[in-house]
Amino acid sequence: MTPAPDAVVTAPDAVVTASGAAVSASDAAVTAPHAVVTGVGLALPGARHPADLLRTTREPAEPVDPGTLIGRRGLRYKDRATQLALCAAQDVLRSSGLLPADGEGGLTVPGDSVGVAVSSNLGNLDTVCEVASAIAAETTSRISPMALPNASSNVIASSVAMRHGLRGPNLMFCNGPTSGLDAVYWAATLVAAGRCDRVVVIGVETANPVVEGLLGEVAERLLDGAVALVVESGPAARARGARPMAALGPYTRQGSVRAVVERVLPEGRPAPGIWLTSQEKPPAPGTPGFPDAPRHDPTGAFGRGDGALGVLQCAAAVGRFGSYPTGTALITTGDDTDDAVAGLLLHSAREERP
Repeated sequence: MTPAPDAVVTAPDAVVTASGAAVSASDAAVTAPHAVVTGVGLALPGARHPADLLRTTREPAEPVDPGTLIGRRGLRYKDRATQLALCAAQDVLRSSGLLPADGEGGLTVPGDSVGVAVSSNLGNLDTVCEVASAIAAETTSRISPMALPNASSNVIASSVAMRHGLRGPNLMFCNGPTSGLDAVYWAATLVAAGRCDRVVVIGVETANPVVEGLLGEVAERLLDGAVALVVESGPAARARGARPMAALGPYTRQGSVRAVVERVLPEGRPAPGIWLTSQEKPPAPGTPGFPDAPRHDPTGAFGRGDGALGVLQCAAAVGRFGSYPTGTALITTGDDTDDAVAGLLLHSAREERP
């Protein structure tokens, strides 16, 4: 099939080219029209602004304390992943103007116009293991009715929605290395399809003994935090006077990094200003078939991102646009050893999309 770099999503697994021919989304780069980023929220150790995500080394910092950031009310029976996501959600809702910055009052837009998409591969794994162990050792009567809901994989997304009255579509992604970018893409798809005007996208992972044991990593090498974006339709953002921070370009999901680059950044398109990649050893600048752009991996400073990685990378790209207000950022998650690689081209808000 012929790739369609600028096709518009009209169904979950299909795009339509300018000629009207249906093309599988896995064979094409797809673009949700007029989707922009209007807010970034952080709940990360030592990071207060998107530009902080461009650091290359880890700096000493205390773990995020959710009670300090959003108050302890309602957190008692929430697992850490949910608590961190609630922190990032409040931050992004305020930074985007969807909640008053002073914390007084509720949403500034109708609740049913806001959806939620959360990505976390391992966020509540410790809760699941704790519940399973308790049932195996005793019976289900041993499980607290307040704790059991935390074993559901969608508890993070639903908790964010319920706390803030976000009544739009509610999605949870646990999709391996590509999960974070997949969440961003599906948020843009919901907006493009008219299901809602904007989506709060959150990537969250936690560091605990269960995750350490599964991944074979020490806590210092794992992400323990959350990052959030507001992905919004351009017209909806303009209608409420919101200032876009970035615009979403083509997205694709392929079997290799090279295939992703070929579809998201076809020959003849200008090189991006930065390539955010999760590859341990990405191709060196100047390697044929790959962009001649500086590489950056935020996991070096904040730890292995897993399901949160794609959202973290998008937020880092927004941070770079603050210093370089034109150009694009290429974002890829996964490598050739994974079951898939995802890619997204993010544009500066001042950059005209091709």
